[in-house]
Amino acid sequence: MDTNVIIAIVAAVIVVAAIVIGVWWFGKASKRSVEHATDEALVKGGAQLVAENADDAENIGDADGEQAKGVEDTETHAPASSSAAEESQEPKAAVETPEAAGSRMQRLKARLSKSGNPFGKALFNILAKDQLSESDWEDVEDTLLLADVGAEASEQLVEELRNDARIAGQSDPAEVRAALRDKLLDVVGRDMDRRLNADKEGANRPSVIIMVGVNGTGKTTTTGKLARLFVADGKKVMLGAADTFRAAAADQLETWGAKVGVPVVRSDKDGADPASVAFEASAKAKEENADVLIIDTAGRLQNKANLMDELGKIRRVTEKNLPVDEVLLVLDATTGQNGMAQAKVFAEAIGITGVVLSKLDGSAKGGIVVSVQKELGVPVKLVGLGEGPDDLAPFDPEGFVDGILA
Repeated sequence: MDTNVIIAIVAAVIVVAAIVIGVWWFGKASKRSVEHATDEALVKGGAQLVAENADDAENIGDADGEQAKGVEDTETHAPASSSAAEESQEPKAAVETPEAAGSRMQRLKARLSKSGNPFGKALFNILAKDQLSESDWEDVEDTLLLADVGAEASEQLVEELRNDARIAGQSDPAEVRAALRDKLLDVVGRDMDRRLNADKEGANRPSVIIMVGVNGTGKTTTTGKLARLFVADGKKVMLGAADTFRAAAADQLETWGAKVGVPVVRSDKDGADPASVAFEASAKAKEENADVLIIDTAGRLQNKANLMDELGKIRRVTEKNLPVDEVLLVLDATTGQNGMAQAKVFAEAIGITGVVLSKLDGSAKGGIVVSVQKELGVPVKLVGLGEGPDDLAPFDPEGFVDGILA
């Protein structure tokens, strides 16, 4: 074989071998590079995954912590919330302190002096004239009649004024006023015992007062105000809601009682037997050793016989437990002589010991004080001077007369 051919073959083999070796080496290097890159990617991915997992764990931990904190807060604040709810509940209304009787009486004169019918002023203006004529004396009598003093009392007062030397002839205004004041005090009754029986020495305890009067005269309101008057005097009071026929009468009485801490005995239904309420109230007042029991009653005049029977029954069943010391007739002062017929019905039905004149201000004529006492033979013991809760006062004859002359 030619030498040149052999050299060519060897060279070709060497080239082929070099190529094969080069390809093999390049492939191995590429594989390592890929493997390295893959490893780096895996490492990086793992680190990121670990970080993400760590974040997730932290987030979960935070969430769990917040939840735990929320639960803890809930547990911690639940009692506070409950306490706040309890604190947010409306507190019991504070018990009021009623005005004392003394200061109420001081207001009597001021209220009466502002009355729309101060008949005392009209009388003074007539009597202060020099040399009174017969016509003047007729004017005096007319003034008294218009003021609801009543015919008999008016005639008596005119006669006494005519015979008073201080008024005859040349009159000194000061002497005329003094004479008129004296005569009015006499006719009003300056010496009457106007004390409530519960305030007298040796009074029964509990002392029972039954309130009577026509519906609309302010009877239930007066009952509530009377309770306040006793509370102001330091007495332990109980109320009996025996007006079971008028809607919400018991509720009205309970409202009055609640303001001064006075309990009310009532029926749980409208139209119940009034006598049974009175019996229960008197039994409870005796059991709890109250100082005063005031029983409010119905005032229907549609049937006089039924009214008398009902009031009589209330008194009888009450006296099975306690004696009845007082029956007060509540009369609307603004009705004047029109209220006298009603007053007589109650006087016949149950027997009254005193009169309460409600609404003795504004349009009241004032003379009703004189006529009601003369007709019924009992004193006016209390007067209502307005709409306020403490506008009920013991009747003071001097304050009354000074008020109508002011």
